[in-house]
Parts: sequence; C-alpha cells; structure tokens
Amino acid sequence: QVQLVESGGGLVQAGGSLRLSCAASGRTFSIYAMGWFRQAPGKEREFVARITWGGGTTNYADSVKGRFTISRDNAKNTLYLQMNSLKPEDTAVYYCAARPFGGGAYSSTDPTAYSYWGQGTQVTVSS
Repeated sequence: QVQLVESGGGLVQAGGSLRLSCAASGRTFSIYAMGWFRQAPGKEREFVARITWGGGTTNYADSVKGRFTISRDNAKNTLYLQMNSLKPEDTAVYYCAARPFGGGAYSSTDPTAYSYWGQGTQVTVSS
C-alpha cells in the first residue's frame, strides 16, 4: 500500500501562483509514476500532469502546459505541482495519485491507471 497526503491548496487571485505538495509513504518502491488530477464541481476528474518516478519523464494536459510544472524529490518521497499564471478555470480539487509497476496498459492520462489516491486539496482562483 502507498499512502498519499496533499497540501498547499488555497485561494489565490487570477495570475497568481501556488505550489502543491504530495507526500508519499508506505511501499514507495512500487511506484512507477505519479500524477496530478483535478475535479471541478459537476465535472469529471481530469488529468493535469504526470512524472515517472525514476526517469522523471513528464506529460501535461494542454490546458496547463507552459503554466504548471510537475516535479519530484525521490529522497523525500514528495511530488510537487508548481502552478503559475493561474486562471479561474483552474479552480478544482486537486488530487495526487500513484501508479504502481505492472499497473496495466492504461494511458498515463487515465485515472484507472493509478491505484493510490490522496484526499485532495482545494484550489480556488478568483477573477
């Protein structure tokens, strides 16, 4: 099992920045990749970004490319999401997720590929 705890959400004005953190514990050696997803009220959970835990390969949703940066600190078992130039449409609950090795042939953007989830942290961007 892997436990994930997010932090860093809050209220920010449009154009501002926030950094989310996700601390992983437990069987972290089983993690192949970690990602960030978000869910706005009345909408489905959507992919934001992901990074492979070993090689650091990253992928981003088109809606955040150039504004958000995903990174990880393997020594601290912590995942980050630096969010700049925030827009009101970025308002959502943000979740971190971990994909284990052998997690199936799902796309990295598919929530089904991720077996472990944090509790979520609210990000609200005011106009």
